[in-house]
Amino acid sequence: MGKVTNQKGRTKKRVPILLIEDNADQWLIIRSALYQCIPELEPVWINNAAQSLTYLENCSLKKNDIPRLILMELYLPHRDEGLALLASIKSHPFYRQVPVIVLSNSEEYNDIIETYQYSIASYIVKPSTYHQWLVGFYTFRRYWWDWVSLSFRSSQADGTHLN
Repeated sequence: MGKVTNQKGRTKKRVPILLIEDNADQWLIIRSALYQCIPELEPVWINNAAQSLTYLENCSLKKNDIPRLILMELYLPHRDEGLALLASIKSHPFYRQVPVIVLSNSEEYNDIIETYQYSIASYIVKPSTYHQWLVGFYTFRRYWWDWVSLSFRSSQADGTHLN
């Protein structure tokens, strides 16, 4: 896990989040915007559902590296794969507590309604410009970093919290 220096010159561990995105170009845009808007985060990129489940299972075994958030594309590359991944995440006793935010190009009503049935935290339609990504992630930062308390068993063990 990387480290970031805060305003007081202290080095802190970066907080892990899982980014599940099958499009490498989208990953590069999202990673760049995240680093610019929320440098305290350490995005872990995985490009398919099977590897995502393996990663999460390994996190649950270690008990201290669980991501604080999961950002995922619904179409991996097909909708059914994303929905199956959501079902797996939300049925697991250890990592179902992690908030899942769907980032998708789809504005389809059925996609939005069905993903919320899996208890996702938010459904966000991907912006079309880099500037919109930045505005979105600054807003994301204010909500998920400055306002929401995300504290899990694993974060209590290692002394780190999202905020």
